[in-house]
Amino acid sequence: MSGAVSFPALVLASTSPRRRELLARIGVVPARVAAPDIDETPLKGELPRAYVARLAESKARAVERGADEVVLAGDTTVAVGRRILEKPADEADLRRMLALLSGRRHHVWSGVAMVDREDRLRVRVADTIVAFKALSAAEIDWYVASGEGMGKAGGYAIQGRAEMFVRFLSGSHSNVVGLPLFETRSLLTAAGVPLG
Repeated sequence: MSGAVSFPALVLASTSPRRRELLARIGVVPARVAAPDIDETPLKGELPRAYVARLAESKARAVERGADEVVLAGDTTVAVGRRILEKPADEADLRRMLALLSGRRHHVWSGVAMVDREDRLRVRVADTIVAFKALSAAEIDWYVASGEGMGKAGGYAIQGRAEMFVRFLSGSHSNVVGLPLFETRSLLTAAGVPLG
């Protein structure tokens, strides 16, 4: 058909169900999902903003892309000052993280990267400031026992029980969940991916 527009197929370089749910909010369903295999260890002295941008780019480049595909990848981390809080290694590590976040502000950084059909890379970074109430030992015990914080950057899930600890948030809520939708929409639009 003459003049027909060819839309690229979207590959989500993430197996996170949260990222798929967030994309669905803006009417986007990936054509396929791929798990990028990269080393996520922070580099010595690496700052949180640079860390998430580097990981998002690495994830986007780690996934094979067909000729008519664009790849979207993201990475989110929690930082207290310059200190990057990765996923807790065990319950003791989770307790340490929650004690560190108790009663203070922290940053949630996300990098979003897209490789388009012309193999051009675009990266956006989002920063949200979150403040937790002062957590009692009993509240930390309760949250650790819930199991919700394991496998989550910074040891908590704002879309779950931890939301009741949040006394202040400035910036994108979707960023804290795991994919900043404003920045993501901008990348998808630039790459010609149709929305909703």
